[in-house]
Amino acid sequence: MVNPRLLIVDDISQVRQDLHYLLELEGRIDVAGEAADGLAAVSQVQALQPDVVLMDLEMPVLDGYEATRRIKALHPACRVVALSLHSYPSAREKAFQAGVDNFIEKGAPIDMLVHAILNTQE
Repeated sequence: MVNPRLLIVDDISQVRQDLHYLLELEGRIDVAGEAADGLAAVSQVQALQPDVVLMDLEMPVLDGYEATRRIKALHPACRVVALSLHSYPSAREKAFQAGVDNFIEKGAPIDMLVHAILNTQE
């Protein structure tokens, strides 16, 4: 099985760097790139054609909900895993209505994150 190509989207650079390092170290995911906001994420998806986007939901410029809608409209085969501090039911519902394929809380163990990314592929 080919490793999925992943785009990491979060407005906090340290979060992006930490996730990049941990996911590459894990060995079953290839990090194709990073984006700091939803607008950059849409652009990066067009440029990099990742299999999966790890999407923060609360960001400046364009939030993860709208970025997910745009990505799904342009690239329906691209999978989106929401990564958020906000795990209350209404946030999850809003995320799934926007088109996310999976949802995981920030701070979850790395093996749960890897599982969510790998099991989000078609």
